[in-house]
Amino acid sequence: MGYFVARRLLDSGLAVYGIDNLNDYYDVGLKRDRLAQLQPYDGFTFEQLDLFDREGMLTLFRNHHFQYVVHLAAQAGVRYSLENPFAYADSNLSGFLNLLEGCHLMGVEHLVFASSSSVYGANRKVPFSVDDRVDHPVSLYAATKKANELMAHAYSSLYQIPTTGLRFFTVYGPWGRPDMAYFKFVEAILGDRPIQVYNQGRMQRDFTYIDDVVEGVVRVMVKPPLPSTNPESDTQAPYKIYNIGNHQPVELLRFIQVIESALDKPAEIVLGPMQPGDVVATYADVSGLMADVGFTPSTPIEVGMERFIDWYRQYYNV
Repeated sequence: MGYFVARRLLDSGLAVYGIDNLNDYYDVGLKRDRLAQLQPYDGFTFEQLDLFDREGMLTLFRNHHFQYVVHLAAQAGVRYSLENPFAYADSNLSGFLNLLEGCHLMGVEHLVFASSSSVYGANRKVPFSVDDRVDHPVSLYAATKKANELMAHAYSSLYQIPTTGLRFFTVYGPWGRPDMAYFKFVEAILGDRPIQVYNQGRMQRDFTYIDDVVEGVVRVMVKPPLPSTNPESDTQAPYKIYNIGNHQPVELLRFIQVIESALDKPAEIVLGPMQPGDVVATYADVSGLMADVGFTPSTPIEVGMERFIDWYRQYYNV
């Protein structure tokens, strides 16, 4: 996601300073190939830096004045949080705190940060609204994302930092993460291997194409929230939360049919039970995004997956 946002900003003539620790959670070669696409831009600077590196982060903010900070880095993955929980504390909690301190010390004009639809956890009401309570996360990853929202609000309230959190819903597309289900499904089907489908396939996801996500991020970035003037508001801080989702949940088995059609090849499906930390359905209410920035994600999965598969075949030469 960071690659696409950076490219969009660079194409618009803005200078971008990117940081990433390039860890091996997934294929580092893919990360470096993304980075290579950005290096030719005159306005692009990259530093390999870990958010957890407190001194490194403070030095970064002392040495540069950033007008906007778009924070899309995190230790991602619901299931991996069961295997390596401390990675989530280091990156998503301590690392995010280092970023907040930098924004505070240097007085950035707007901080935009990635939250996740995972914060809705055990919520049964659909579509998911930013006004819903999100007090029952079902994974450590979700809990760290909820913590990010609380931490960001505290800094926004204390120091009047305009801050916007974006709850992303199942982002997919070219150059995506290989640990995501859609990536694994395409890889397995082309490799004549079965695909694992959990909860007997009775799941829904609000699949959101990367181009729609980028459009939402950029529109939000240039529209910092103002402090509330409503005395009855829950907060007077210059702080907002938006959902960014396609607001059209798709049955998982239907999604697999779309992949089969695009590949012109059937999948061998192995049905399994629900996995710890997973949720049955996600469904975004994006009315706030539409009202404030005039945009609603809308790319159909048929179009988005065809674009991903075209990229996949070219990148992996299959």
